[in-house]
Amino acid sequence: MTYVVALTGGIGSGKSTVSDYFATLGVPVIDTDVIARELVAINHPCYEAIVQKFGNSILDDRLSIDRRKLREIIFHNADAKKWLENLLHPQIKQALREQISKLSYFYCLIVVPLLVENFEHYKNFVNRVLLVDSLEEHQINRTMARDHSSLATVKNIIASQASREARLAIADDILLNNKELKILKQEVELLHQKYLQKAQELIKPQ
Repeated sequence: MTYVVALTGGIGSGKSTVSDYFATLGVPVIDTDVIARELVAINHPCYEAIVQKFGNSILDDRLSIDRRKLREIIFHNADAKKWLENLLHPQIKQALREQISKLSYFYCLIVVPLLVENFEHYKNFVNRVLLVDSLEEHQINRTMARDHSSLATVKNIIASQASREARLAIADDILLNNKELKILKQEVELLHQKYLQKAQELIKPQ
């Protein structure tokens, strides 16, 4: 049995930075965003459903789904966002279970940006929740620099996601990402030791 830690946080909070630190410590990291990219690849049934729903205008020159165009649509349309989540999340959950079952390390980290919004899909196999928390102004600046999205789009994304209070309510551990990266890395190393201990307690014979 693999102890499962779910890493979550709002857009631009620093989840990738934190998960990369865990990966350097030898921890298996499974990113649901990577799984989602695979699900919307050309010729996948989800690709066909999405194109049928939103039309060819969301495709790029190679006929791949342009995720930025799709994001612009779903974060200005709550019904479209819900439709896409209902399509993808059950399949993401199944892919996660399959990948976790193949691991042999003590614990793994699964990165789930929309964990709060889709907690029902994950709560039965997640042992612990780690929240990367950040000031909204930092989220906006990081996201605009990374994705070249407009200020309005980033603000809509933040508004559409779960509130900070909702994330804090399900979090077992919190990393506040408003400090030097050196300090953040040290905090990750402390959590790593904590999770190793908890994982070993889980598999210890009763």
